[in-house]
Amino acid sequence: MRQPPSERIAKDAIKAWKLTASLWSCIPILIVIALFVLAYLFDFSYWYGTIFIAISLIEVILTVIFIPKLRWNRWRYEVFDQEIYIQHGILIVSRTLVPMIRVQHVDTKQGPILKKYGLSSLTVSTAATTHEIPALLEEEAAALRDRISELARVEQDDV
Repeated sequence: MRQPPSERIAKDAIKAWKLTASLWSCIPILIVIALFVLAYLFDFSYWYGTIFIAISLIEVILTVIFIPKLRWNRWRYEVFDQEIYIQHGILIVSRTLVPMIRVQHVDTKQGPILKKYGLSSLTVSTAATTHEIPALLEEEAAALRDRISELARVEQDDV
């Protein structure tokens, strides 16, 4: 059995994922407010809102506090001359080998949250699917993109 990949994504990924989860958690809060307004306007039970508050609090605690750290602990990758090895997952750990010969193109992308922390995600596209290595330091993502592109070009030339 192959050893787990040795490279980790940036530690600031935890902060970026917490911020993203916090923003998504605003949706249940708006639903709770709407439920209480509807309960007031149409005179039905406040229990619906109360139950939804409890569910929302559990969701916020899990997605903002615990999951980002667990997710960071599991994310690993390594680039070899012949393949890219990616490992991720919390409950179900996925290990993927992407042969360099199958790589069609490599991109980096950066949204506003990743930009705030100086991070970029790297996407590796094959004919079948796209694989992502999230939250790398910008310089590291650019260097890795160039390296994978060069290794894939060499593999293509060898065929």
